[in-house]
Amino acid sequence: MDFKSLKEFIQLAKDEGVASLKYETDKLKLGVSFAPNGEPVVYRSQPANENVSENKKTNQGKLSENFGKQQIPYHEIKSPFVGTFYAAPSPDDSPYVKKGDKIEVGKTLCIVEAMKIMNEIESEVSGVVVETLVENESFVEFGQILFRIQEG
Repeated sequence: MDFKSLKEFIQLAKDEGVASLKYETDKLKLGVSFAPNGEPVVYRSQPANENVSENKKTNQGKLSENFGKQQIPYHEIKSPFVGTFYAAPSPDDSPYVKKGDKIEVGKTLCIVEAMKIMNEIESEVSGVVVETLVENESFVEFGQILFRIQEG
């Protein structure tokens, strides 16, 4: 996919007002999601036949003149439930994690309230929090990406 087509793909997502848009062929999986600040986050993954783990994708970051030059591996933490996202244990407390925090496996990242039950979401990997994609007290869908963690 050339740069012009990529720009058109991102513009289509913006024009339609969607939170994310995916495009898939036998040779390419491409997606764009919009961070809470409205900036597009573009990702591309290789087809399944190239043995790419489903949980490890490549993030090409914000669209820039350096698109495609550097790929940063990250792990996506997704919501296992439909519910309400809480970044902290209570309104008066600090968030469990913020961008730049080093975390270990099992670290509580947030709470997703589903059917009046508070479910702590824990990290599946050790690394650094690269991005929180959900605002506090917002509604999340099943499978929605909540955090991106750079493993390491």
